[in-house]
Amino acid sequence: MANQCQQLVRLLLDEGLEVELVRTNAPYRPACVARVPVLRAAFRLLPYLAELWQAAGRVRVMHVLANSGWAWHLCAAPALFIARLRNTPLIINYRGGNADEFFAAAPPHVLRALARASLRVTPSTFLQRVFSRYGLAADVIPNIIDLSRFTPAPSRSFGDAPHVVVTRNLEPIYDMPTAIRTFARIRPFFPKARLTVAGSGPELLRLELMVTELGLQDSVRFTGRIDNADIPALYASADCLLNPSTVDNMPISILEAFASGVPVVSTNAGGIPDMVEHGVSGLLVPIGDHEAMARELLRVLQDAALAALLRQAGLAQAEKYAWPQVRRQWLDAYHRAAAVTKGS
Repeated sequence: MANQCQQLVRLLLDEGLEVELVRTNAPYRPACVARVPVLRAAFRLLPYLAELWQAAGRVRVMHVLANSGWAWHLCAAPALFIARLRNTPLIINYRGGNADEFFAAAPPHVLRALARASLRVTPSTFLQRVFSRYGLAADVIPNIIDLSRFTPAPSRSFGDAPHVVVTRNLEPIYDMPTAIRTFARIRPFFPKARLTVAGSGPELLRLELMVTELGLQDSVRFTGRIDNADIPALYASADCLLNPSTVDNMPISILEAFASGVPVVSTNAGGIPDMVEHGVSGLLVPIGDHEAMARELLRVLQDAALAALLRQAGLAQAEKYAWPQVRRQWLDAYHRAAAVTKGS
């Protein structure tokens, strides 16, 4: 979400719009506060609220990128409250893949706050359907992929050493054990295969132990978080992307793989089937089924014609999410929200 925010700000500035960015993850000041758990939350939240209050008095429209859980209560809800106090039109750009579970368990005031937004926007028809179940209308404006950053790599012969990548954080909802078990199942067919897991998170030690127990420590690499500028090079070296997530909305990692000409094997979680057509632009498997994921991964690696078809369809799909296609949708959304004039 942070990467999408930064990218949208840059693209809007390039359009000549005036944009103020209020960050929820600004650097700690002083930096030593980052080592004190409770104190660091206050040192980040209070400046965020103060800056949000000031910005709300200056701008014509507030655009809030929102997620579920504590992120909603600590970051998004205060923005809605401040926008209401300052009579500033507000767009809620809701992006949480587990929205259904969150809305079902949330206090009534969460849905009331969403209903009061000037406009609700989701990146996928999946989340639009979730909103509809709770009586909330929402527009769909997809995530953006900057095609200028990615160069499709030509197909290559990898012999018995294909490079498989996963670009999700090491958190339970992204189910890295399924990706590792999938990789273990293909090793008899490709003994020099490599798996790169690009992401950080609390599951690292458990996953490293799992890799060791499976005897994969020489072929699996955990890179930690990779800078956004270095992501295109990772995709350029990849022969397939695995996405094992259990909860998802519209993963940027799949869009980046599409734009890089990298075939995709993913679970069918959440909104993924809305962006990946099974057998056309990617291959989909049930959540948590490493055997099915291994079978589909083998199909990609063993069938060059299939891989080429997936690659071409993915590239065509990526065009739908390029800025020229998405630009007019955001500009229209801002104009419609701004029509809700202050004081009305």
